[in-house]
Amino acid sequence: MIFDRNENKEIIALLGAGSMGTAIVRRIAAGRKILLGDISEENLERVSKEFRYSGYDVDTCVVNALDKDSVEAFAQKAGSLGKVMYFIDTAGASPNQASPEHILKLDMVGTGYAVDAFGKVMAEGGAGLIISSQTGYMLRIPDEVEKEILETPTEKLMDIKYIQETATRSGLAYMIAKRVNHLQAMKAAATTWRERRARINTLSPGIIVTPLAYDEFAANGNNYQKMIDTSAAMRTGTSDEIAEAGAFLLGEHAKFITGTDLLIDGGVIASIRTGAYQLH
Repeated sequence: MIFDRNENKEIIALLGAGSMGTAIVRRIAAGRKILLGDISEENLERVSKEFRYSGYDVDTCVVNALDKDSVEAFAQKAGSLGKVMYFIDTAGASPNQASPEHILKLDMVGTGYAVDAFGKVMAEGGAGLIISSQTGYMLRIPDEVEKEILETPTEKLMDIKYIQETATRSGLAYMIAKRVNHLQAMKAAATTWRERRARINTLSPGIIVTPLAYDEFAANGNNYQKMIDTSAAMRTGTSDEIAEAGAFLLGEHAKFITGTDLLIDGGVIASIRTGAYQLH
């Protein structure tokens, strides 16, 4: 049976087929074609089946977000399918899952590869969204270092002295990577993505309950509980709440928003900045 006879559909590319990314895609995918990218063939099969059984048009691509060539091939495949109007990147590793080096390579350099690659294929009027983290607000990177980051090509980011000397633990590496994500979107919005007349932003979630998050809760539950208890919302967030914010940033009502970050954390950073919660 042919469910949709429309041709020349707009393309939505999702890198990292996790719960937050797929929740965002569901908000915007009706009548469009989805291209899912993930390193796990098993995950791609499971998620694509869920989308198909819900009536969506979906294709898949195995992508290693650590590998520049793999990411560029993913972007090229998206471009070959049609007008790439939306790109969402959720690929990453949490602090308790990986070493500092792996986190920097995946969450920082890998994200940079994706921003660079899709900066070559986005259609005019398109929009990108990088899922960062509230932790991007937890470490104050000196202004001169941020300037150096903005001026450094993606493949050279690991060579920056400050990053080498500061990212000694996985948590610190994660904070640095997520702040760099903000800078990567800012830089792209003003340069490569601007040249294609496309927008790009980051979204920084707080404590969101996902299957992946349970690893963090198991490893560092007491600190997470204190963070929740001292926040204004006094609860965790959901993937659906992130999806609502993501759909807004990608949509027609956000056409004047580019190169910036939306913090959606239930007030955790506010509690840290005002001293209600002390980072350890």
